Amino acid sequence: MIFERMEHEDYEQLVFCHDKTSGLKAIIAIHDTTLGPALGGCRMWDYASEEEAIDDVLRLAKGMTYKNAAAGLNLGGGKTVIIGKPDQKSEFMFRALGRYVNSLNGRYITAEDVNTTVQDMDYIYEETPYVTGISESYGSSGNPSPKTAYGVYISMKRTAKEAFGDDSLKGKKIAVQGVGNVAYTMCEYLHDEGAELIVTDINEDSVQRAVDNFGAQAVGIDEIYSVDADIFAPCALGGILNDETIPQLKVKAVCGSSNNQLKEIAKHSKMLQDHGIVYAPDFVVNAGGVINVADELQGYNEERATKKIEEMYDQIGKIFDIAKRENITTAEAADRLAEERIEGYKNVSSTFSLHNKSLIETRKNK
Repeated sequence: MIFERMEHEDYEQLVFCHDKTSGLKAIIAIHDTTLGPALGGCRMWDYASEEEAIDDVLRLAKGMTYKNAAAGLNLGGGKTVIIGKPDQKSEFMFRALGRYVNSLNGRYITAEDVNTTVQDMDYIYEETPYVTGISESYGSSGNPSPKTAYGVYISMKRTAKEAFGDDSLKGKKIAVQGVGNVAYTMCEYLHDEGAELIVTDINEDSVQRAVDNFGAQAVGIDEIYSVDADIFAPCALGGILNDETIPQLKVKAVCGSSNNQLKEIAKHSKMLQDHGIVYAPDFVVNAGGVINVADELQGYNEERATKKIEEMYDQIGKIFDIAKRENITTAEAADRLAEERIEGYKNVSSTFSLHNKSLIETRKNK
């Protein structure tokens, strides 16, 4: 029923990639290129079945369409999944994938994602210019985690303004679930501004690092939901805002870096709203990384990329304004913002296609 699903959700292309020599089994999904070439990462996962891999790549590609549109990027949404165990990947596997990406002639641009690295992207770059997040030695932006963290911090300031009337985070108590690479850097920004941190993580070393460096208070995995705090920052697993956890929250706002925070988007965004909690939609909040790597397409300029990430403050504000004006949840408002931008560009698609062609040619000649 693949074509039926593609037609129902407006997917453009699904590409199956196989290379016998390297063992590559990959799927590339392009959801929508109205705003520009589809940009989305390449993840590697040991899927239980091919059907599971197809479902994942389609879901992720559509998510990138909304992320890129809501972030104000002139890019569409796409994604790649490689079927296999991450410890069995090789240079030749990624070079083979690079040839498939290249065959799409710029319709899709890949990047680092779950279980792939900058080195893997460098291998792809040997075969195609349509890849971002490569080594800084190639004039790229390198690891996107710090910029993702900065985007979360900027988003949290606008969320605080919505919830408390002031965007200052000084003295605010922030409950942080998960202290990985992105969240740790986010905590640095929060600590520097004078926020009080409450942290938890399954990795005890990560927790201790936050305690030692930021004076954070450590709590148990299940305690993080019920602590007395101002803002809850989910930065670990998805689906953690649900029937059981939302009633435990004592915060006024939720803003964090993890994907798919709401177990059921419609139901649990409404539940948060009913509890008087301001929710900053995750796919907008964590867009700093993709904004950063997207800048590589113009020849990476960190100052320009950082300025674009800082514009997330206004994008989050637009979502809050739409939600209030139309009496809908912020999750619905984020989708509305993305969909309206895509529909608006359909009216100027002929002009915009010339810009896309120029962008692609520039990338090819770098």
